[in-house]
Amino acid sequence: MKFNNRNFLKIALILCFFLSIFSISFFIYVKENEKKSENVKDCATIGGGNINGDCTAGQKNLPIYCVDTDEKKVAISFDAAWGDDDTIQILDILDKYNVKTTFFMTGGWVDSYPDMVKEIYSRGHDLGNHSQNHKEMSKLSPEQQKKEIMAVHDSIMQLTGYDSYLFRPPYGDYNSTLITTSYSCNYYPIQWSVDSLDWKDYGVDSIIKTVTQHKALDNGAIILMHNGAKFTAQALESVITGLQSQGYEIVPVSQLIIKENFHMDQTGKQIKD
Repeated sequence: MKFNNRNFLKIALILCFFLSIFSISFFIYVKENEKKSENVKDCATIGGGNINGDCTAGQKNLPIYCVDTDEKKVAISFDAAWGDDDTIQILDILDKYNVKTTFFMTGGWVDSYPDMVKEIYSRGHDLGNHSQNHKEMSKLSPEQQKKEIMAVHDSIMQLTGYDSYLFRPPYGDYNSTLITTSYSCNYYPIQWSVDSLDWKDYGVDSIIKTVTQHKALDNGAIILMHNGAKFTAQALESVITGLQSQGYEIVPVSQLIIKENFHMDQTGKQIKD
């Protein structure tokens, strides 16, 4: 009987020991996850805005150059900072192929061509923000950056009622501060991965070849064009058919990007968490 009691006591002590280890481990696990949850809660929104994600890669905040996706989709975008002579022709070509795109407009352009802004919107395209005065935004203070962004935002809202949320820095110029400022204004900062170089006026064939044979043309690519460049309207139809012949569906930037729970790699590719 004594032998059995001793064995029982040993077994009980061993069980208590393992239960203690388990309890301590479980307690540590819970605490670590609470810390992670707190960190996620603190860092989920970028710049104090309403957008959940992480824009930092390495030591720098990055705009969205392209998007990680298995779907064969690309976005065409137009920067609108000068002139509107070819804009209707561009819109008609887009309508012909039932393609929707994104127009990034400066405040000066919005003020100069309010009816065209309404026309772009009525045809179902994104109204993007390209700053009020087309300045090098990295040289401005956060307060000045915010004014440049929100002045255009307010103009677009007054004209169309559209709550714009895509911002492209003029000249592609940015720093980490601007990216944070953009997100704090509830704007996704958008760069590009394929530059058509239409602004260099090399000609129609050059634009078509540059876009359709670009080394960065891939799923999730964002293509840069300009509505006011000399040969863009003439090249656009062949650009569209060239992309479609490669199997790409052309969508506006708003339908390409990941809206929440994303991070960036060091090339500027936006990736879903």
